[in-house]
Amino acid sequence: MAVWGIGVSVYFVAVIFRTSLGVAGLDAADRFHVNASALSTFSIVQLLVYAGMQIPVGLLVDRLGTKKVLTLGVVLFTAGQLGFAFSPSYGTALASRALLGCGDAMTFISVLRLGTRWFPARRGPLVAQFAGLAGMAGNLVSTLVLARLLHGIGWTPAFAGSSLAGVVVLVLLLLFLKDHPEGQEPEPFPHQGAAYVRRQIAASWREPGTRLGLWVHFTTQFPAMVFLLLWGLPFLVEAQGLSRAVAGELLTLVVLSNMVVGLVYGQVVARHHEARLPLALGTVGATALLWAATLAYPGERAPMWLLIVLCVVLGSCGPASMLGFDFARPANPPERQGTASGITNMGGFVASMTTLFAVGVLLDATDDNYSVAFSSVFVLQALGVSQILRLRGRAARRERERLVASRVETVHVPA
Repeated sequence: MAVWGIGVSVYFVAVIFRTSLGVAGLDAADRFHVNASALSTFSIVQLLVYAGMQIPVGLLVDRLGTKKVLTLGVVLFTAGQLGFAFSPSYGTALASRALLGCGDAMTFISVLRLGTRWFPARRGPLVAQFAGLAGMAGNLVSTLVLARLLHGIGWTPAFAGSSLAGVVVLVLLLLFLKDHPEGQEPEPFPHQGAAYVRRQIAASWREPGTRLGLWVHFTTQFPAMVFLLLWGLPFLVEAQGLSRAVAGELLTLVVLSNMVVGLVYGQVVARHHEARLPLALGTVGATALLWAATLAYPGERAPMWLLIVLCVVLGSCGPASMLGFDFARPANPPERQGTASGITNMGGFVASMTTLFAVGVLLDATDDNYSVAFSSVFVLQALGVSQILRLRGRAARRERERLVASRVETVHVPA
């Protein structure tokens, strides 16, 4: 548990750095003198690198183990955060966010792999939700602490000071992290260069559970990610007329809701595996309904009670996205877990990147009409739901076949 906790602490710090722009978006626009499209490019580049690295990182985790990949990740995301603190121009700040995204990409898949090595398979859903919970705690620190530092001591001291957290977890990682419990080394398996890479990716992708996991992650994660990562604060301040303090409290509410719902979803799925898809689709439906109600509200601004309910519902998006891994995990053997998780994890970040870009472009094109800009959410949700419904039957049949086969093997193992 302590070893896994070190891995989770790395992910915790990575999420602080990842979401730090969410509380600094308006400050970044003033600092670098950029419009909405250019501002969204910060997060787009960060997520583009993150998403593009998912399959390579999954392969690296399967091949090199967790500790080496996490170590490289910490070095990169800490350097990115420090570079962002001292960036004198938009271009250097953009490069720093790309570097941060590269390091961040190496954390979550590694933590998932660490969980499969240190906990029994039946606890997989709960372990994944706890990892997500740690990420949300990092988001909470970003929302509460970094936001106050930013407006108290200024841009460079706040971002440079936060980068020290990366140094701390790097030391803990190097001193105490182990890839697996003593005496439980995984069986070595051959690596054959490009042939191995193609085989891992192709075998993972052929599993309907992997593809279903990707689309569940795609459809559920991005509304909250877009809100927390960049556009939530401007929407609440500029479109809804709230003060930064009140807007910050609503962002905090999203994070707190995420943490509570994550515990509930983890417990439910651990006890009732068949609840995965209803929970995912229910979350998508509730999110779409609340966004539609908020954007279409007949008054000039949505009432506070509606914004509160919206933020509570957005808090369920992160835990719902974790359900994607609960489809991919049983569909793949241990030696492909990293690759399958990488494929799954691409989903939500591709959707987030696309929506960040769409919102920025639409805001510039419509003179900051947030109702039009945020309507892009519904397009991606419709695409994702159609793919989930298309794949759910095949994934369920394949999962039942694997379960029956494993039971037969267990029966025929000699005593």
